[in-house]
Amino acid sequence: MTSSTEPKGRLVLIDGSGYIFRAYHGLPPLTRGSDGLPVGAVSGFCNMLFRLIKENRGSDAPTHLAVIFDAGSKTFRNDLYDGYKANRPPAPDDLIPQFPLIRRATEAFGVPAIELSGFEADDLIATYARLAVEAGLSVTIISSDKDLMQLITDQVLMMDPVKSTSVGREQVLEKFGVPPELVVDAQALIGDAADNVPGAPGIGVKTAAQLLLDFGSLEALLERAHEIKQPKRREALIDFRDQILLSQKLVRLSDDVPPPVGLDQLGLRQPNMDVLKGFLTEMEFGSLSRRVGGQAHALSVSSPEPKQTPIDAHDHIGHIKVFDYEAYECVTTEEALRAWIQEAKATGTVAIDTETDALSATGAGLVGISLATSAGRACYIPIAHRAADGLDFNPEAIVQLPLATVVSQLAPLLTDETVLKVGQNIKYDLSVLERVGLDVTPYDDTMLISYVLEGGLHGHGMDELSALHLDHNPLSFKDVTGSGKSAISFDQVGLKQATQYAAEDADITLRLWQLLKPRLIRSGRLSVYEGLERGMARILSAMELEGILVDPEILQRLSHEFGTRMAELEKEAHDEAGQPFNLNSPRQLGEIFFDQRALSGGKRTANGSWATDVKVLEDLAERGEPLAKILLDYRHMAKLKSTYTDNLYKFADKNGRIHTSYSLAATTTGRLSSNEPNLQNIPIRTGEGRKIRKAFIAKKGYKLISADYSQIELRLLAHIGNIESLKSAFARGLDIHALTASEMFQVPLSEMTPEIRRRAKAINFGIIYGISAFGLAAQLGIDNQEASRYIKTYFERFPGIKAYMDATKAYVREHGYVKTLFGRVIHIPEIKGKSGAQRSFAERAAINAPIQGTAADIIRRAMLKMPEALINNSLKTKMLLQVHDELIFEAPEYENEKAIKTIIYVMENAAHPVVQIDVPLNVEAKSAMNWDDAH
Repeated sequence: MTSSTEPKGRLVLIDGSGYIFRAYHGLPPLTRGSDGLPVGAVSGFCNMLFRLIKENRGSDAPTHLAVIFDAGSKTFRNDLYDGYKANRPPAPDDLIPQFPLIRRATEAFGVPAIELSGFEADDLIATYARLAVEAGLSVTIISSDKDLMQLITDQVLMMDPVKSTSVGREQVLEKFGVPPELVVDAQALIGDAADNVPGAPGIGVKTAAQLLLDFGSLEALLERAHEIKQPKRREALIDFRDQILLSQKLVRLSDDVPPPVGLDQLGLRQPNMDVLKGFLTEMEFGSLSRRVGGQAHALSVSSPEPKQTPIDAHDHIGHIKVFDYEAYECVTTEEALRAWIQEAKATGTVAIDTETDALSATGAGLVGISLATSAGRACYIPIAHRAADGLDFNPEAIVQLPLATVVSQLAPLLTDETVLKVGQNIKYDLSVLERVGLDVTPYDDTMLISYVLEGGLHGHGMDELSALHLDHNPLSFKDVTGSGKSAISFDQVGLKQATQYAAEDADITLRLWQLLKPRLIRSGRLSVYEGLERGMARILSAMELEGILVDPEILQRLSHEFGTRMAELEKEAHDEAGQPFNLNSPRQLGEIFFDQRALSGGKRTANGSWATDVKVLEDLAERGEPLAKILLDYRHMAKLKSTYTDNLYKFADKNGRIHTSYSLAATTTGRLSSNEPNLQNIPIRTGEGRKIRKAFIAKKGYKLISADYSQIELRLLAHIGNIESLKSAFARGLDIHALTASEMFQVPLSEMTPEIRRRAKAINFGIIYGISAFGLAAQLGIDNQEASRYIKTYFERFPGIKAYMDATKAYVREHGYVKTLFGRVIHIPEIKGKSGAQRSFAERAAINAPIQGTAADIIRRAMLKMPEALINNSLKTKMLLQVHDELIFEAPEYENEKAIKTIIYVMENAAHPVVQIDVPLNVEAKSAMNWDDAH
């Protein structure tokens, strides 16, 4: 399918099945109010089709358009192989009645809905693409189906609707390692588990690409299979030749199907608005019907592109600027509560928020629950309010519903699959409600939606989002509870004030959802939200509620040990200084170093005293000043003692378990952060830090399992930078630091010394973070010139890394953001900073962000998959902690071995099938009675 002339027009072919399943799985369930007919997929399909037609206008508008559907399950491929697609599960029961409605919807929009019995939609797409190119048209196929990549040419492109990205030859090469014309041959070797295409045993994407590029085609490969040196590959190609050729027939699309509708009948046309509005009214899609009616020009085939307006101006019909506190209802009777529940069911979406008497989700008591069903329509259900401390209290003065009543009434609503529950930082609410016996499903989280859309641009707390998107500053917590010594807890706030504060939170949350959720779909980031973010709220809630056991005796012993060592270091410092002084006094330290000893490099602070922070002490220690080294050791001990051994047990519950709190939207790269207490910053590079981990123990009859990704960021650097030597080394299981040292310093592996390896390790990890010559010199204790030579040599030996860094810096300068392999957008606004230092920092951050962000995405995917994998393997093992690239579990001793195998499998395959990593993601796992021994 080639053409050298300017295209006469453009044909857009929509993969109907892809649209249907994206609409069904990407949006909450929806039923028609009048009769309960499932219409969620129909609604999503209509919205996507309307958006596509509206957005594809102007000079680049298609001249021809069609939606291609599958006619049924049996095709000519089933005659070739009766096992074809035999493993495909049947369509969900509530989706089946929506199929004919979706075909009607397509025709109501004035778009041909095409199918042909005995053939798949992909065959029709291949046929129409060929006919269009022969008629002088270019073709855009809207689909994320990899099977269609074999059709790509200079005239035929794909548009992935999930990622909102164009797919051409370059993307096919990235996916399969071969150009489009060899995709069929590659798929014949690889096989396809989803379609039950057998392929060749033991041959994956990378091997298939290598073989085909070496031999040129599948036919040549099979003819010369005896030349293959690797026995397993050679045997697979020879023994399974017929199976491979069958697979080739199954995956090759037929482009000579008799077209049910002529190409000339696919010309873009304006729909009959009476028919379209009649269908939308029949489906009871009021919102879409109003949008279509209000933007009929958007469906015109010749109308110009309308002027774009900011999203915050009038993005949703529910966006009302007025907040009327007097309109919020305080629900104190069962009748009123039932009315709100019925209203929530009728609207299909309800915002929910909890109020508690403390900050900790794992320890706070539930005080009340607020609901919002539409903008400005919200209520508060008080449950456990009481009089303020020290005041006389008449129990009858506070009218509120008992907890048991609220729980029994709300339980069916909160688990109703047809009603979407919306929260802001809903992880907190899930934990609080779980502790009173309430489960919540399905749910959305406005904090996480904002994080996916604008991570790195601003914070994602409700107050900030309200000011940013709604131009409204909500009541603050201090407005109702006071501050300082006179502050009261929320359960002591009067019902009127409590209602205004709590109901407003739910109201704002719903309005934010109405504004932000559509942007997820328009921006193509819905898959990031659904695949990496939304489910994490429930995962982390369960982990936080479970907690981890600590041994107070070990902590006490360590506190005493650290205190003794601090006393010894204090004496050493006094001896070294030749005088007693306060080790915690910056003024006295400055006088000793820069006045008495007249050391160089001192800097004055704003108040005129000498600076003696960690950086100053580290510089002095590097220059051989023993007192500085003693002080650094002392500060290290003091921090371990005060932060951990003296205080950790204060966070324990009555069962001795500590419940940290994870923040999902606190970092720019997708990494989680931990607080109250922070268990991610326990140092592990010192013996003392590792001793603290010994205090984290398993309960009786159980063991802790630590599973850690091995050098995941270096592996991702090898993949993202396409560094063949590094990829090969990881594939062969070589010592990557020794290999780097050998490459850089021309030292044979057999003669490698620990010191040379250490230097290579420092450079390997430093490069990921954009280390400078100055930084490397300080880390290795060498001068800047030598460090510069190291970095120059490194880039000469691994030019792909330099190319990646340069390309990334250019990309972030142009776009202001970078992306992970999973499509997470990481905004780096500092790249537009006024100072060179700001921009330089931003460039270093941009280099690291896709690597660290992808690593964070991978461990999130592992965490999301883990509970189901443990249950499916009949395991009682539970996930307790996530610390950077490490997951910690508690497992019954008798199932340790089986649990470790399951955990490793899930973690090593977490990227699949979304991203194919060229290097193995190795996981090291071990079990023991305490965390340190398991690591």
